[in-house]
Amino acid sequence: MNTKILSRIISTCLASVLVLSLLSGCGSSDSSSGKVKILYSVADNDDAFRTSLAEGLAASASRHGVTLDMKLCGPSVQAQLDDITSAASNGYKAIICRPTDVSTTLQLECATSLPIVFVNNSPGKDLLKADKYVFAGSNEEDAGTLQVEYVLKKLGKPSSMNIIIMMGEKGHAAATGRSAAVKNSLRDAGVDYNIVFSDYSPSWSAEESINFMKTFYKTGQSVDAVFCNNDSLALGVVEAMKSHNIDPASVPICGVDATSDGCASIAAGEMSFTALQDAAGQGEAAVSAAILMGQGKSISSLDGATKDNCHVFVPFAPVDSSNVKQYQ
Repeated sequence: MNTKILSRIISTCLASVLVLSLLSGCGSSDSSSGKVKILYSVADNDDAFRTSLAEGLAASASRHGVTLDMKLCGPSVQAQLDDITSAASNGYKAIICRPTDVSTTLQLECATSLPIVFVNNSPGKDLLKADKYVFAGSNEEDAGTLQVEYVLKKLGKPSSMNIIIMMGEKGHAAATGRSAAVKNSLRDAGVDYNIVFSDYSPSWSAEESINFMKTFYKTGQSVDAVFCNNDSLALGVVEAMKSHNIDPASVPICGVDATSDGCASIAAGEMSFTALQDAAGQGEAAVSAAILMGQGKSISSLDGATKDNCHVFVPFAPVDSSNVKQYQ
């Protein structure tokens, strides 16, 4: 079966399971959450991290005894706007939203009187508002910084490097923040770097990075390290190297998310590094923030809340061969 079709079937099933299992909000002794009903609006769960995040949100909602309904809006900005617009009249007290298009954030905010917790794709800081429009997730720049720290340690801090950056979805906060952090961290370390290949990947997929690497190898250039903004892109680089009879272990290949496949690749000596993006932790942060704001309260009491009450940050964690077993 086509992997994209299978992924959409899984997404649909997951949405159904979330709605059916959480409508009653059972299984929690946390009475402080009251009767908060939360809408989770997301285009799809077509990649490993978004699936894990949905699971993390569901688990957290169950622990807190709140109702969480997930609605998949697909690629349609209008469908997401319609879901957000009707949320209050449908009894929701707060919204958790992964924007289909982050450039529509202001439209999403204007479409409802409810507080919104943005996840997985952060709007610009100017579009966040204390205890009203907040982002719950990880500080994207930290992932790129951790990648560079690992690579420089592994390569003995070279004075110059040829690098590849696989960026991910154009306009996505992770693609922008992680890529910028790689460049800034290398520059701050005094490394003269040359980007020999870089491109966006709309679906963050291994298939796309395999095709990118085919293009790269036609240029005849060398590469010293590959920085990928998620594990799927990194796994595609691994497969492309193997298909060109190149040992993946000969070049540091870095990913982000610490997915099961990414960790398995590190354990097998192929990928070198990934930064754990804690989906369960992000799910807990988002649901906790939604509950508090849905009750008209501040998020200031939450672990990871910033002083401006606009973010709840869940730290990344470095994963390599020395500690990968604890994440498998």
